[in-house]
Amino acid sequence: MSATLKLTHKTIGVEVRRGTYDAMVDGKSAGSVELNETIDIPVDPGRHTLQVRNGRNSSRTETFDVGEGEIASFRSGGKRILPIFLLSFVVPSLALSLRRE
Repeated sequence: MSATLKLTHKTIGVEVRRGTYDAMVDGKSAGSVELNETIDIPVDPGRHTLQVRNGRNSSRTETFDVGEGEIASFRSGGKRILPIFLLSFVVPSLALSLRRE
């Protein structure tokens, strides 16, 4: 049996960075998700890393543990508070948010 990673690309209000996000699980491409969509990615039980990317923009890498038959859910978006939004032009890894739900 495997585990599942559920990734949702959703935001509340206006989002400047609306494009398709690529999901990187353990440093490898695992699929892509459009705005207001969710994808399920099968993963092996254990510890993994997740990052979302859109061109040069990305989220920080999140580490998560998931057990057999469990679901690890994350929500990503491009909406950031103004200081972080402006800083993301210099530090692209701040451009996208990624939160565990």
